Amino acid sequence: MIKSEFKKKLIKTLNFQENPYHPLVWISGKPRIGKKTFIGGFSEINATNSDVKIGTNCDIAAFVSINVADSHLRCVGLSKRISRKKIIIENNVFIGCYSMIKGGAHIGHHSVIAAGTIVDPVKIPPYSLISGNPMIVKKGYYKKKRK
Repeated sequence: MIKSEFKKKLIKTLNFQENPYHPLVWISGKPRIGKKTFIGGFSEINATNSDVKIGTNCDIAAFVSINVADSHLRCVGLSKRISRKKIIIENNVFIGCYSMIKGGAHIGHHSVIAAGTIVDPVKIPPYSLISGNPMIVKKGYYKKKRK
C-alpha cells in the first residue's frame, strides 16, 4: 500500500502520466505506442500539440528523448512560437540509451539507433543503422545481415 501511494504522489509531483512502461517515463500529449514496445526509465515522449507514432515491438532504452518540440528559435527571438513536427518510429526499432529523436524524424522499420545518437528530422529507410552526432545513416545495414 505504501509503495502504491508513494508512486501516486511521485507521479503527481513530477507531472508524470501513469503508463504501463515504467513509473519514471515522462509522457506528455497523446502518443500512439504499439503493442510489445518497451520504454526504459527516465525516457521522455513529448507529443504535446503534435503527433508521435511508435510501432509495435520497439525497444526504447533508458534516458531517451523523443520530442516533437523545438524552442530554440523562440528563445533567441527569431520566432514567436515553438516549432512542433510529428515523429514516426516504425515497427521493430531499437533506440539506445541517451539518444534524442527530433521532431520531423521518420525511422524505418527494423532499424537500430545507437546509444547517444541525435536523430535529425529526416526519413530513414528500413533496416538502417544510425549512429553519432552528427548522425551517420548506414542504409540497409541490417537487411544485408538477414538470411
